[in-house]
Amino acid sequence: MVPGFTTRTPRALIIRNGTNTTGNRMPTFVKKYLLPGFIFQSIVIGGGYGTGRELVEFFLRHGPVNGYLGILIATVIWSVVLAICFELARLGKNYEYRSFVSALLGKGWIGFEVVYIASLVITVAVIGSASGELFFEIIGWPRIWGTVLMICLVGILAFKGSALIEKVFSFWSVTLYAFYLSLIVLIFWSFEERVLETAPLYVADTQWVLGGIKYAAYNLGAVPAMLFSLRYLEKRKEAVVSGLLAGPIAIIPGVFVFTAMLSQYPQVVKDALPINTLLGSLGIPLFQLMFQLILFGTFIETGAGMIHGFNERIAGVYQERGGEMPRYLRLGLALGILVLAIFFADRFGLVKLIAEGYGMITWGYWIFFVLPVLTLGIWKISKLSNRA
Repeated sequence: MVPGFTTRTPRALIIRNGTNTTGNRMPTFVKKYLLPGFIFQSIVIGGGYGTGRELVEFFLRHGPVNGYLGILIATVIWSVVLAICFELARLGKNYEYRSFVSALLGKGWIGFEVVYIASLVITVAVIGSASGELFFEIIGWPRIWGTVLMICLVGILAFKGSALIEKVFSFWSVTLYAFYLSLIVLIFWSFEERVLETAPLYVADTQWVLGGIKYAAYNLGAVPAMLFSLRYLEKRKEAVVSGLLAGPIAIIPGVFVFTAMLSQYPQVVKDALPINTLLGSLGIPLFQLMFQLILFGTFIETGAGMIHGFNERIAGVYQERGGEMPRYLRLGLALGILVLAIFFADRFGLVKLIAEGYGMITWGYWIFFVLPVLTLGIWKISKLSNRA
């Protein structure tokens, strides 16, 4: 047996023919091949690309053509790393990040823990700031009220746990696809000529490669937060295919937003909430309001997903000791993280958090997660396969 990887079955979880004891009646194909991608998308989308700001910072500021190429690089990295991670989690039945990272890194898991907690606070601060900005632009409320509402709803999801999160995230992912598809159709309807003229523009900028690599790395920090959704995987084919699909599933709405932003390029590069600029340009108030409400839901998804991943890490310690994590502790930890994130959101603001905060944690994820997965991860999978 490769060190760190066991064949234990998590407590309170028995999977039979794709159905677990939590009562989840989701179709088996969806649970095995699409659910992980939906969960990954739900966690990464609210951290910035839901607003468009993240796409500007890492891709569009390097030019339209370079931006598309950077997105392609990020998607390939996502798919490869996710496929390896899913198989590692399946082999070791490590469905929360403490056991997964410990099995991968050994004592080095402490380094990952530091990076993950920093990422957690910064990401929740970003969505808290974005929620405040969104509410201010929609109804003119003080920004703090939008942030507080987001906190309350994230706390509820974190308190309820995996079963509700899986259902909500799956439903919301389908809704997101519908609205982002509607957005790109309406943008082409109104600005087709402008989009087609802008898309081929090339800017002499070599930083787009680094933009794609950085974007891929810090978003892969969401993987430990989604491990709970991998417990349905029973075969290597399911893990690998699910991982390869998760990259495109997560990025397609982002491609829609990026393409739509070309209709307002280059002015949109300076906007804190580029998505609102796009919606305003359409001149359809009802669609703008509905889209903004959907966008607010993505912020809740991201916050709930990241915090739930941290709660599952704590719950894993309780299970190893033969106990169960108290539900009040789930809520307490969630509220503590959210309050800390509010401070950062109010102190720095959305644009600065994305430009500087994400940049600081990117290389930490490369060192403590991405590179180990691509090296140690592949080696451990090979060793386990040879002994099977």
